Amino acid sequence: MVAYRKVVLAAAVLMTGSVFAQQGTPASSDQNQTPPASTTQNAPASSQALPDAPGAQEHPGPQPTGATVLFDTSMGQMTCRLFDKQAPVAVANFVGLATGTKEFTDPATKQKAKRPYYDGTTFHRVIPGFMVQGGDPLGTGTGDPGYMFNDEIDPALNFDVPGRLAMANSGPNTNGSQFFITEVATPFLDQKYVIFGQCDDHSVSIVQSIARVNRDGNDKPLEAVTLKKVTVIPAGQPVPAAPTGLQATPQ
Repeated sequence: MVAYRKVVLAAAVLMTGSVFAQQGTPASSDQNQTPPASTTQNAPASSQALPDAPGAQEHPGPQPTGATVLFDTSMGQMTCRLFDKQAPVAVANFVGLATGTKEFTDPATKQKAKRPYYDGTTFHRVIPGFMVQGGDPLGTGTGDPGYMFNDEIDPALNFDVPGRLAMANSGPNTNGSQFFITEVATPFLDQKYVIFGQCDDHSVSIVQSIARVNRDGNDKPLEAVTLKKVTVIPAGQPVPAAPTGLQATPQ
């Protein structure tokens, strides 16, 4: 069934002051689900240079101990470490899709495939003061890998800090390939979405810039923000510094 994966928000006032009441964000199983009302905001008048190297920050609660994921986007590099102990199924699924070792059904051709799933995809949903969403090869919010897997909800792991990397869904046990990264604490999502990674402070800055590009009424960027490549670095191996001289420029 083709549908739009969304994060359902119980009336919450976000950092920007926007109110979302029973409306959605991250993506997929009921065709009657609709995207949230437009909250388009004007981008800042000038570009903002972001730090070139990820910064380490200790957050409260469980700490990620798994592989590190580098998201090379058209607006900068994001670095996130995975919660392999708290969400082993979600982590294995993401790593398998990212590295091309897990078979999926191509949502465009409906044919079985095995290749890096995320490379070349876009962030199809961006909301300032909230999150950015990707992981759909179709770029529409309706694409998935042809399967779903169950939730892994850890009572000690919540959306209490920025930079949470989580699975988008349309209800319990409907996880697939779509994911989102938060830019602020979002406690109204607690215990509803599988958190499988934590991104560093530099990455949150990139998320903030991506979330503030010009977008349409469905919160889709008017100019594509591309996830050029996803690189998975096994735990214990050194993580290269982000390329120097990069700037994330809100459009």
